[in-house]
Amino acid sequence: MKISLGPIQYFWSKEKVFSFYEQVAKLPVDIIYLGEVVCSKRRQLNFNDWIEIAEKLTAAGKEVILSTMTLLVADSELAQLKKICTNENYAVEANDTSALHLLSGQTGYIAGPHINMYNAETLAVLHDAGARRWVLPMELSEQTLSDLQKDKPEKMETEVFVYGHIPLSFSARCFTARAFNLPKDQCDFRCEKFDQGMPLYTQDQQNLFLINGIQLQSGVPCNLLSAVGRLRQLNVDVLRISPQDENMDSIVHAFRSSIDNDSNTSDIELFSPKDGWCNGYWHGQPGLDWKTV
Repeated sequence: MKISLGPIQYFWSKEKVFSFYEQVAKLPVDIIYLGEVVCSKRRQLNFNDWIEIAEKLTAAGKEVILSTMTLLVADSELAQLKKICTNENYAVEANDTSALHLLSGQTGYIAGPHINMYNAETLAVLHDAGARRWVLPMELSEQTLSDLQKDKPEKMETEVFVYGHIPLSFSARCFTARAFNLPKDQCDFRCEKFDQGMPLYTQDQQNLFLINGIQLQSGVPCNLLSAVGRLRQLNVDVLRISPQDENMDSIVHAFRSSIDNDSNTSDIELFSPKDGWCNGYWHGQPGLDWKTV
């Protein structure tokens, strides 16, 4: 199995993004997804900046894929989408149906986790339209994955999100701006102050959600390290880790070691967050649940 690093979900400075990928280039990651996928107002990096990072990572031996936005609400965003989908050097991850439309007929694109792929018939349609890999939607379970693996197109690869805060929803409204009583168009880029999202606690002090601009994420990270053996049995091709502000090195090496059978899940303690993890969706339970076996 290969390890992929998904697109950065948060609003990091240009300097931090470049520094992050300089470090990632040295990690045992095989595939790296690049691009802004949450909010087009985050313009610290332009298209050429992402291409510059892509070229450096390619030179370091990584496979680079350009990711598209999940929610498009303006003509300028559609223009950027067309630029990504028509680039001649890198494969594209489609995260909404407009990207699927632009990529239809092109061989080798990836159907991202925000595409509604809940049955083998959908996978067959996407594969016939040019998709070479699909990413399991994050709310689906082990059982559903097992069923889909039996019936999916034979040559279509499968990728599963195994670590990181789960993107739960996207909205035309900006939750971060609203938290500061600001309109979306005058948000002052408040999300830049939260490198790993803005925690939202219940009255019982449970970390329920992370607010990340127009996106809501799970309050604690999903962690499927203990499921690596089962993912191997299910013939999953790629395990996806979402970029983290801390412990990136430890997280990647723990999964790499588990894949290579050089260690066990005790490595999990090297990057244990204070509020714990979740894996409920994987077990067919409420997503915020944590099951140790």
